[in-house]
Amino acid sequence: MTTFKTLIIIALCSSLSNLYGIAPVFPANKPDTKPHRIIRTCCSFGTEMQMIAIPGIKLTDITSLEKIGNHHYLGDQSEENGIVYTRRGGFIDMGHLRDQADWTAYLFKQLTENKPAGHLDLVLGHEGGEKTLSVTIPTSLTDNDLVLLAGKITYDLSVWHEIATWFGASFIPFVPERYSSFSIEDAFSNLLGVTIGIKALQSELPYEEAVTKIIDETLKDMDVVTNEAETYLAMESVRDIWWTRERKLPSSRVLLQRQLQVYPCLQPWLVPGWSSINQEPIELKVPEFASNREKLNDYYQLDFRLNYKFPFRKMFPERKDRNITQNDFERLLTEVASELNKKESNFR
Repeated sequence: MTTFKTLIIIALCSSLSNLYGIAPVFPANKPDTKPHRIIRTCCSFGTEMQMIAIPGIKLTDITSLEKIGNHHYLGDQSEENGIVYTRRGGFIDMGHLRDQADWTAYLFKQLTENKPAGHLDLVLGHEGGEKTLSVTIPTSLTDNDLVLLAGKITYDLSVWHEIATWFGASFIPFVPERYSSFSIEDAFSNLLGVTIGIKALQSELPYEEAVTKIIDETLKDMDVVTNEAETYLAMESVRDIWWTRERKLPSSRVLLQRQLQVYPCLQPWLVPGWSSINQEPIELKVPEFASNREKLNDYYQLDFRLNYKFPFRKMFPERKDRNITQNDFERLLTEVASELNKKESNFR
């Protein structure tokens, strides 16, 4: 029973250079090792959150700049991940941020190693259905182009995770993750992680050292609050507005607001009274073009064969199979918005 409780807690908390950059070193005996779908345990939005069927346990996944440790490729407990509040970037989930930096690094390494062959094909496992990646890598693409390409693919995969969990994908069977889908800090944290991963890979420093340095500089530039207590107070300021403690995890009704605007750029959700007085909010843009101004999206295709938890015929009535690509995300996001609106109407 203890093991099961531990798995439940992990599931609930969970829901990569220019010419001189140094990518992370992969095990010599596992050259094709790729990151897990979720590398680090990430965080439920809220404070002192209770869980169904596990009384006495309350989750508050908050950290601070002084607690955050050095970055480790594929994670380490010493990273001290959690959520921090920044006055120019809103709430930042450090687990999400680090995961996307590492996925960017991994994909960049795969792209550079497969550039001589001119293509890359990867099987990315199952999440709402089988996921595969096919990339065309012409010799005209520079290392900097490949960094941006890795970042764009990584961000698309992070959006897919939000979509898939909304439609029933979960880390542990029968433990739904819809409660955390499109949480207001997820997309911004993911894109910030991609941005930091790109900068680290364009740095002359070793990857892990670069990520550690850039995280520290970025959070300070975003006017991160002083300590955990301030993040706690900022989160409490939007209780019963963005989230509620009246429901227990993994209820999908814990989140009262969700972030569905995930392309082409992101504005942070700032807590009223907790924004920077003298500086503008940070806006993040999804990588879009290579140096030759070709769209990055034209070089790759993410294929998903959807399982039967998706209302496929409703969303794609003209299709005979259940295959979609990243170019179909708009339809999926529209369906999520429609279902969310219906759900909200039912509870008014």
